[in-house]
Formats: sequence, C-alpha cells, structure tokens
Amino acid sequence: MMKIGLIVNPIAGMGGRVGLKGTDGEDTLIRAIQMGAISEAPEKTIKALQQLLPIKEQLLVFTCSGDMGENETVQAGLYYEVVYISGRNTTSDDTVLAASSMKELGISLLIFAGGDGTARDIYRAIGQEVPVIGIPAGVKIHSPVYGNTPKAAGKLAAEFLSGRQVQLVDEEVIDIDEEAYRNDVVMTQLYGYLKVPVIDKWIQNKKAPTPLSDKASQMSIALDIADNIVKDIFYLIGPGSTTKALMDVLKLKKTLLGVDIIRNRELVKADCNEDEILRIIGDSETELIITPTGGQGYLLGRGNQQLSPKVLGKIGKRNITIIATEGKLIQLNGNPLRVYTGDEGLDKELSGYYKVRIGYGMSRMYKVEG
Repeated sequence: MMKIGLIVNPIAGMGGRVGLKGTDGEDTLIRAIQMGAISEAPEKTIKALQQLLPIKEQLLVFTCSGDMGENETVQAGLYYEVVYISGRNTTSDDTVLAASSMKELGISLLIFAGGDGTARDIYRAIGQEVPVIGIPAGVKIHSPVYGNTPKAAGKLAAEFLSGRQVQLVDEEVIDIDEEAYRNDVVMTQLYGYLKVPVIDKWIQNKKAPTPLSDKASQMSIALDIADNIVKDIFYLIGPGSTTKALMDVLKLKKTLLGVDIIRNRELVKADCNEDEILRIIGDSETELIITPTGGQGYLLGRGNQQLSPKVLGKIGKRNITIIATEGKLIQLNGNPLRVYTGDEGLDKELSGYYKVRIGYGMSRMYKVEG
C-alpha cells in the first residue's frame, strides 16, 4: 500500500467570519472562540479525502490523533494509522513534529489542511524532501501550494497517487505578518519552497499585487460606481485596492483588508464581521461590491470569509457587483473568477456570467465558477 501523510490544523480559518484575519497567536484564537468562531478545517479535509475513495484499497494514511487528522480520516472512510499523538490544544510545534515523523516513515505524499502559517510549518519540517498538497482552510492563502478548493486538492492527490503524469513544481511558501495585516498593512515574506504536484485547473496561483498601470483604471471604476450609488441602500465594500479607490472617491476611510458598510455615502461600520453585517443590514436592500484577488481570481472564500453563506443569502446574486481592472482579468489567462463559500449549493447558484465593471460606463462579461 502507498503511504501518505495527513496533517490538519483544526483552528485554521477560525478568524475569518469573525473578522480577525487569521488565528496566529493564542490570544487571537481565544478571542475568535469568544466571538463564536467555529472550526471549518475538519469538514474541508473530509471533502478532500473523499476524492481518494476510488483508490482507497491502495492507500494507508499516516496521521495525527483527534482533529489533527484521525477523526477526518475515519469519517472519510480511509485506512489509517495514528503516528503522532497531539495535545488537546494543538500548536505549530505539533505540525512540525508530526510532519517530521511522517517524513521518516517514507510517505509518498503529505496532504495538509490550513493556511499560509501551516505551509510555513510544513516547510520547516520537510523542506522539499516530500511532495505536498495543501487543502485550503485558512484565512490567509497566498502560497500557491494549495488546491483551488478542498475537492480540487483531493482530486489532484488522487491523480498523483494513481501514477498519472503530474509535474512536480517548486512552489513558494509565502506568509504575511498578521498583526500588520490587522492594521491594513500587507508585509509579505518568502520562507522557502515546497514540491507540489501541479495540474493548473486544480492548483491556485500565487496572489499578485495590482500593477501601477491599473491605478487609473481603478479610479475610473470608482467614479462610475460613486455616480450610481442609490439612496438608502446599504453597500458592503469588500477588501482590496480596487474597492479602496471607491472609498477614496467618497472621501471615506477604507479598511483595505476588511469589509466596510456604507449608506447614503457615509460610513456605517468599518471592518465588520459576519454577525455585525447581518445585524446592520437586517432585511434591508443591500448591494455587495467586490473585486477578485490579483493573480488568483477569487471573489469569495479568500480573505473575506465575513461574506458568509448567511450574508450572501441576504444579499442575493442580483445584488453583487464585481469590479476589476482589465489588467487584473488579463492576469487570469482566461481562467474563470472563483467562489468558494463552503456551501456547494450556493457556489453553484453564484456561478455564471457577470458584467464585470472595468471602467467608467464599461463592463465585460466574465465567467464565475464555484
């Protein structure tokens, strides 16, 4: 049987819906739990592992106790062996020690669930000695070592383990300073490279910054949106430099990496979490203005988990306005914009063709895929 490793960071992504932009640090995790955050990484891991069921008889999963892998493997129905016992409250040290143990046991592939911080821990433990595939479960996912979705990560693993010709590529491990991130400052650092099997349709791109040449286009889009704001409607303004241009035009302070609410050209609440959004908008008509992540093309599910299925259900597909510069769309090389809310039915509902605003009075039809 082929031996593979599985490590789950069970707290990954818990800071997303409550607006904390990550869970690095014990104090932040405690705060997230107090605000009602729940663990979503286990469910996402199960979705990935279920893609391995067709080759179940060929696999033995080496994993960690409890929610660090054992529980998810049991629910997915795969054969497994616990090779690392974690404590009740897991830490990055558990990830490093578990990955090191699995490397020594001669695994063919290490699958891990988490965000950029987890990818850093995996790199510390194994370097480029073992191929890896990341299951996207964190708030920060800038590193191109993750599948586009949990299912995509599982399908990629199945292809690789089935002996198909899958290219191994050295991909960057990138992380940002969470404290600076919470203060709207993006400080990224390259920590190393992991060896990743790559099939373009299933692996995500590295997040790319907006080029300076797009700044004029951002302003043009912002002026168009500002000129068409409707009285007494709530507007949710998603993260990003393109949406920030709109707030600059309105002379309002933008939370660059958060979700803000405006009404009648005034700021109602900055940097909102899921509960705050739901409480403020109630049953009022609300429009969402979002822009995709540069290079990756994610509209929902990357760094804006506050825009949860509950929030999106209140807003409705017809009230979503997508803004993006032509340059940002060109970066996607024809690939669709993506949504991953964690609710498959909602993702399908949100899929289709949208008019993307690319300038003043200008739009382009573009495909969105769940």
